[in-house]
Amino acid sequence: MTEKKRKTPSKKAAKPKKSVRAPAQIVEKGSRAPDFTLPSDQGGEVKLSALRGKQVVLYFYPKDDTPGCTVQACDFRDAEPTFAGLDAVVLGVSADSLASHAKFREKFGLNFPLLADVDHAVSQAYGVWTEKSMYGRTFMGIERSTFLIDEKGIVREVWRKVSPQGHADMLAGVLAGS
Repeated sequence: MTEKKRKTPSKKAAKPKKSVRAPAQIVEKGSRAPDFTLPSDQGGEVKLSALRGKQVVLYFYPKDDTPGCTVQACDFRDAEPTFAGLDAVVLGVSADSLASHAKFREKFGLNFPLLADVDHAVSQAYGVWTEKSMYGRTFMGIERSTFLIDEKGIVREVWRKVSPQGHADMLAGVLAGS
């Protein structure tokens, strides 16, 4: 009686492909801003619709305390008095935890709320949770983007894949009508 050889899986077996979800939607200029409620590093929660009557600068950034995100956050910090004078609220959103946000805020003296979108639901709703690649590796992450939302909750402007440096000053100019 001959023994059948069992096939053993090759050590070089193909890795299963990760399923990549497309953004739930793409928010465009002129559309109603998707409402959300997110926890804030300043305590409590921020609900976008509760800010009606004010202009909102909603900016999404990849990660706390990284070089580009720090430059962008510090620019928003420095421009905050200008935004306040224009009756505008700045909100920063990333997938980082509230504890990470608190460290980031304290380290750089940030003066606006950082919102924790740890389940990526808001990032997906705004179409900024996208496939990224770095050093030959692909992964899902936040695309640096900003949405200017008017007093009625309508998206006035959208900037995607923004450069962190000078972005806050440009937005202040847009708000001031320059």
